[in-house]
Amino acid sequence: MNNKLLAKMAGKRRGLDDLIFDTLNVTFMIFLCIVMLYPMLNTLAVSLNEASDTVRGGIYLLPRAFTWYNYTHIFGESQLMQAGVISVLRTVLGTAISVFCTAMVAYTISRKDFVLKKFVTIAFVLTMYLNGGLIPTYLLMRELSLIGTFWIYIIPGLIGVFNLIVVRSFIEGLPDTIFESARIDGAGEFTQFFRIALPLCLPVIATVSLFVAVGQWNQWFDVFLYNSHKPELSTLQYELMKILQNSNSMTGGNAQSAFSNAQSGVVETVTPQSVRAAMTIIVSVPIICVYPFLQKYFVKGLTLGGVKG
Repeated sequence: MNNKLLAKMAGKRRGLDDLIFDTLNVTFMIFLCIVMLYPMLNTLAVSLNEASDTVRGGIYLLPRAFTWYNYTHIFGESQLMQAGVISVLRTVLGTAISVFCTAMVAYTISRKDFVLKKFVTIAFVLTMYLNGGLIPTYLLMRELSLIGTFWIYIIPGLIGVFNLIVVRSFIEGLPDTIFESARIDGAGEFTQFFRIALPLCLPVIATVSLFVAVGQWNQWFDVFLYNSHKPELSTLQYELMKILQNSNSMTGGNAQSAFSNAQSGVVETVTPQSVRAAMTIIVSVPIICVYPFLQKYFVKGLTLGGVKG
């Protein structure tokens, strides 16, 4: 009788513990979602609100005075469409070429029979901590005749060392028997790479592709350094940066002047805050659209690629 009573009390206790845990877990997850979503929703609301009204404050999740003017002001720039095409080209080509070259080098240094494996790995890792500096890098790019060309966006960052280590670790985690069987059947290194390593590395390839694509899409400083004199090679991010600078100079960097313009009858105006919010939405939407297609590979590729050091 006592055993039955104790078992019944233990069951009630476990049920109460589960209820408390589920309640705390759901509460924490809701709070986490709010923390992550609020900045994006607030930025969207500011971008869709009149700039002269935004300076009053109080914009949270919904625009108070709805307008498309912040976006029409940005897309009204004649250079923006050409810059957008260049950004898409550098993102697509840069990601494809970089990931392919990274995978080839990672496969090479993952082979146990590669004599220079340790030396090449150390040489790559050192570049994560040492660099020549801005001026020597610029002089090197000039000597290589890359300044003023589209390939300045692709070649200098062709292989990222962090991505290389992730892909190498993933390949090292694959069973050696697969490659040994292929060698017995007469497969060469290129056959093993293209027909065995690459298909098995799809999760980590998708993960690294997302890293590289985001980096290429958001990059603007290399345009400023090397191709600012070439408007036809300007990128979307660089043009948006110039629009932001123009809005700063137009308002004197002071949002209160926009409020003064609105009081004097100039209803449609922009401020650095409104332009910055619209720019953030514009450059974020493409990445947000791509991420769901890579999400199922992302966590798996990153965790499996980081098992070995």
